[in-house]
Amino acid sequence: MELSALKDKIPEKVYAAIEDEVHTLRPAQEKAIDAGLLEGKNLLVCTPTASGKTLVAELAATGMILEQGRKAVYIVPLKALAIEKNKDFKRRYGTFMKIALSIGDLDSADPYLADRDLIICTAEKLDSLIRHHSPWLKQIGVMVVDEIHLLNDPGRGPTLEMLITMLRSVCPGIQIIGLSATIGNPEELASWLDAVLVEDRWRPVQLDKGVYLDGTLSFP
Repeated sequence: MELSALKDKIPEKVYAAIEDEVHTLRPAQEKAIDAGLLEGKNLLVCTPTASGKTLVAELAATGMILEQGRKAVYIVPLKALAIEKNKDFKRRYGTFMKIALSIGDLDSADPYLADRDLIICTAEKLDSLIRHHSPWLKQIGVMVVDEIHLLNDPGRGPTLEMLITMLRSVCPGIQIIGLSATIGNPEELASWLDAVLVEDRWRPVQLDKGVYLDGTLSFP
C-alpha cells in the first residue's frame, strides 16, 4: 500500500510530516490499518524489530489528538528510550502538537502535562501520575505500550498491568496499541486487551541461522 492511499484518512498535517520519509507502507502497517487502526480499534502488533511498529502507534496517537482533541500517552520501559522517542516525535510533529517527556520525579504530579498533547513516559512515572490523581488523565484517548511483553516481567509486569486496567476504567473507549517483537502467547494477550492481533514476519534485513565451528560458518 502506498502512503498516498491514506491521504484522505489521516490528518493533513501528519501526512505532510511523514510523506518525505514514508512512501510505501510496510506489511505490518498495512495490516494494522486493515485491522481498524484508524477506526479506534485496540491492536496488539507483534512483528520483528524495525518492521514499522512505531509508525502504527504514531498514526493512532496523532489522529486522536488532531481529530478528536484528546491526549495520547506513549509508555516505554526505559528512560533512554523515552528520550529517543521524544526527540523523534518532536522532529516530526513538534510544529503542530505539544509533546512532553515525563520521566523524572515520581513524587511530582507534573501539572504542566495538562497542556500537552502527546506524553512520553515510563510505566513507573505514569503510575505516579495516576496516584497523584492528575485530572487530565480522563482526556487520554490513546495509550501506546511499547515492549508490552514486559507484562510477563516479575518486576515491571504488575505495574504495567495495573496501568492498563486503571486507564481502561478511567478513560472509557480508550484505544490501546500494544507493540512487541516477541510475545509467547499473543492470542491470549490480545484477548485480554480486547484487541485485534496483528502479526507479520517481514523485516528490513533478512536473518539467516548458521553454525560456526572451527573457523567455518555453515548454513543449513
